[in-house]
Amino acid sequence: MKFVHIADIHFDTPFTNLSAKESLLDVRRLEQRNVFKKVIEYIKANEVEYLFVAGDLYDNKYAKKSTIDYINNLFQEIPNTKIFISPGNHDPYIKNSYYNTYQFSNNVYVFKGDIEKYEEPEINIYGMGFNNFCIDEASLGNVKLDKSKLNILVIHCDLNGAKDINGFAYNPIPEYKLKALKFDYIAMGHIHKCNIENAKSIIYPGSTISFGFDELGEHGMIAGELKKGELNIDFIKLDDRIFTEMEINVEKFYSKEDLTEYIKDLETDNKIMYKIILTGARNFEINTRAILKAIDNDNILKIKDFTKLNYDLRAMANENSLKGIFIKETLKKLEDGKYTEEEVERAIEIGLENL
Repeated sequence: MKFVHIADIHFDTPFTNLSAKESLLDVRRLEQRNVFKKVIEYIKANEVEYLFVAGDLYDNKYAKKSTIDYINNLFQEIPNTKIFISPGNHDPYIKNSYYNTYQFSNNVYVFKGDIEKYEEPEINIYGMGFNNFCIDEASLGNVKLDKSKLNILVIHCDLNGAKDINGFAYNPIPEYKLKALKFDYIAMGHIHKCNIENAKSIIYPGSTISFGFDELGEHGMIAGELKKGELNIDFIKLDDRIFTEMEINVEKFYSKEDLTEYIKDLETDNKIMYKIILTGARNFEINTRAILKAIDNDNILKIKDFTKLNYDLRAMANENSLKGIFIKETLKKLEDGKYTEEEVERAIEIGLENL
C-alpha cells in the first residue's frame, strides 16, 4: 500500500515569528496553501491510497470556515484516497471544533479521542485524537495487533517528552512503549523537524513549512510504500523557502555605518530567510533595530547581537582621565548588584561614545 504522511500544517496560524515583516505574512500564507496543493497533486500523480494527517492541520483558535472549505475541497479531489486525521493540541476534537461541526468529504475519517481501530481487509489503522489542548500520556496498553494484517498508528504525541515548565503535557509517550507495540508504521505529529534519518518506522515528517528560525532546514512530507515486513519511505521537500542563520564577526568594523553598509551589500537569495548573528568584540554601540530598518532587505528578518565590548574596562577604570572616572563609577553599579553586567556594559558603551 502507498501512503503519504503529513503533520503540523497549522492553517490560519498567525505566524507570530514572522511579524517583524508584515509583507511576508500574506506571502507565507499563500505558500502554505501551495504546499498543501503539492501534497494533493503528488497523491493524484502517484495513485496514493492513504493520507495520514498526524495533527495540527489547522489552528482552532484562528481557523476560518473558508479555510476549512479550502482544505475539504482539496480532499474531495482525491476521492479514492482514504484520509485519516489524528487531531493535535492545536486542532483538538472539542465541542466547537470543525472536526465536530463540519461535514468533511466522505473519504475523511477523524479519530475522536481514545485509541480507535479502523478495519480493512488487509490493514488496520489505529489512531487517537486530542480532546483538549493538552493531555497526559494516552493509554495504548490494550492494543492487540492482528499480525496477519498491516498495522498503522496515526498519533499526535511528544515522543519521550514530559510536561513543560508551565505544567502542560502534549501526549508525552516513551519511545520504548511504541516500539513494544510492534506497529508496521507509526505516523506521528507535533515535532516540527523530520526524524527520518534516525528512525525506522516511528516517524515525524516535520511541519510541511517552516514557521521561523527555530525550524531551520528543509520541510515537507513522507511518502511511503508498505508491505508485510517491508517499509520504504522517503522525505519529499515541499517548502521552497528556507530559514537559515548567518554569522558575522564585527571586530573588523569600526563604526555602525561600516557594519550597516556591509550587511546591506550582502547577496541574499529571495527564497531564503536570514537571521544575522553578530559575534566578536565590538568597537561601537550596536542598535540591531536601526540596522534592520536601514538595510531594507525583506529577506533579512532578524539581527541578533551576541557581541562583547572591545575594551579592558578594569584597566581603563584605573586611568587618570574623565573616561577612567566614568568607567570606575559605572562599574560600582555592577558591584552594588543594582544592574546586570549587560546593562552596565551598555551604559559604559554609550558613555564612551559620547565622551
